[in-house]
Amino acid sequence: MAEHGSIVVGGHEVQPGCVDGFELPIGRLVTGTAMALPVRVVHGATPGPTVWLNAAIHGDEIAGVEIITRVLRDLDPMEVRGTVLAVPVVNVWGFVGGDRLLPDRRDLNRSFPGSATGSLAAQIANLFMTEIVDRSSVGIDLHTGTDNRTNLPQIRADLDDPETRRLADAFGAPLMVHARNRAGTLRQAATRRGATVLLYEAGEALRFDEDAIGSGVAGVRRVLAVVGLIDGPTGPDEPSLASRSTTWARAGRSGILHLAVGLGDRVERRQVLGSIDDAFGNSVAAVRAPRDGMVIGCTRSPLVNRGDAVAHIAESA
Repeated sequence: MAEHGSIVVGGHEVQPGCVDGFELPIGRLVTGTAMALPVRVVHGATPGPTVWLNAAIHGDEIAGVEIITRVLRDLDPMEVRGTVLAVPVVNVWGFVGGDRLLPDRRDLNRSFPGSATGSLAAQIANLFMTEIVDRSSVGIDLHTGTDNRTNLPQIRADLDDPETRRLADAFGAPLMVHARNRAGTLRQAATRRGATVLLYEAGEALRFDEDAIGSGVAGVRRVLAVVGLIDGPTGPDEPSLASRSTTWARAGRSGILHLAVGLGDRVERRQVLGSIDDAFGNSVAAVRAPRDGMVIGCTRSPLVNRGDAVAHIAESA
């Protein structure tokens, strides 16, 4: 058997077959209270790949925190082959305040790879890249919908990359969407450093949705199994649907929305997805599907302005 030594993260050494939790200092509140990045390392007794799990890059996207908690609960380091680096809360400031952004209103997921001397967002991104990403070959970035929106459980990834597609197939979310890397995101920065990255979207901000959480837990476990880190199923009971193109149906008028479709519904082009009424109940507009496809996201707010996103439609591949 190959030699398998300890791993050092942020100056903390973790021996094979052990679990350790610690914090990486990242700054202070205006009161002087220290803030830190929470990290848990599950360092297996035998060698294997290193996989990171992270959530709450957007501080109000809390479902991923629960997904990581449940995955870690079932990991026995004596049975793990390799290492799991878990960071359940990346945007600590936003998580504490229930806010998507950082105190300077920057979006952390547009700040990667960051720098050691830049803005708060840049420094957090740099710390995460240096201590977590650079030690890993695979990463799973957990997200939810935002702005009063909810998402069908889905993987967003570069489906043209064979290894990424293999892991997306193993994750087994109801849908996987081909999505190019966006500038400044963790996914782009980590991919450029050689990691294979899946982005999981499911549920809504500031809410625990059991379907979203359960799908995420099962998917993460299957990815850990398919890369050889744990034993277990390496594929879902049913394959994921794949989409290479998505479009939002938008409100043509301002008013009160009565949405008639939900997540996972199949729709046809020009189908009525809902109606928009005025304050007296008079219908002022219909919202129609811009294409054939599946509803993979929708607004939770009944109040809409002209141009607001109402329902996200994915075209099947």
